Amino acid sequence: MMKHWEEAVDAQETTASIRSGVVINGLRKRRLSGELYERDPKIEALIAELAVLPRDELIARAGIMKRSDPTYVPSECLVYFIRASRRDNNEAWFERLYRILIERVLRCLPRPESSDGKTESLTRGIVRDKVFSRFVELLSADRATYIDKLDYFEVRFDGAVASLRRDAQEQAWRDENRSQALEYDDSGELSPEVEAAAGAHDPFAASDLDDAAYRLRLDAAIEALPTEQSRIIQMMRQGFPIDSKEPDVMTISKVLGRSEKTVRTYRDKAFAALRAAMGDGEER
Repeated sequence: MMKHWEEAVDAQETTASIRSGVVINGLRKRRLSGELYERDPKIEALIAELAVLPRDELIARAGIMKRSDPTYVPSECLVYFIRASRRDNNEAWFERLYRILIERVLRCLPRPESSDGKTESLTRGIVRDKVFSRFVELLSADRATYIDKLDYFEVRFDGAVASLRRDAQEQAWRDENRSQALEYDDSGELSPEVEAAAGAHDPFAASDLDDAAYRLRLDAAIEALPTEQSRIIQMMRQGFPIDSKEPDVMTISKVLGRSEKTVRTYRDKAFAALRAAMGDGEER
């Protein structure tokens, strides 16, 4: 009964087209002009063609990654079928489509390492994580109730992913600019100013932590750090080592997927920022 009721609500809230006997629900998001978003007619025609295929055959076609292949299934179609699977209440079908689509999203995103695979960029890694997390969040929410923000992915998938990427990049830049004095120099190493500021400063010295007022200030200073620096400091507070020769030991490097050198560099940047925020120990 509940399933039929949901389908009735869907029918009331959206338009639908019929192609080759297949009913394709329309989109609900409206443009600033008030007009509803519409899929490309070629996409709708392909959705109707794919909808009558056996599911294993559809999965096989969806797994083709080369866009030049004549049987390639555009990502706009995959988003449609993933969203439509909510009505089937078939989690196994959803998972098969989901894995393929997620792989495509990750292919659109910057890789943390450089082209030679030898160096890492923390900013690229953050952008990648933010876009991935946001897209998964939208898909998950759409399983429970219609999320019209996903409509753009059915209209122009690449543009929608690029939009998420721009938003994540701008946020990453804002986070970096909150501590401009702690930027890398041209060599990719910490600048002398940062090294001097970090020094041997330990914000978790027991003598300081005995002071309740100091602990409150420290918590606020850690919260104000750029996201990745804050995560590193929080894990250090919980006793996670940066790295370990023991394969079974959970480390900060493993959790963040970063090299030991990268983690230590950002730890030092964080320590320098905390020292500046808390004031020099000799002045307290």
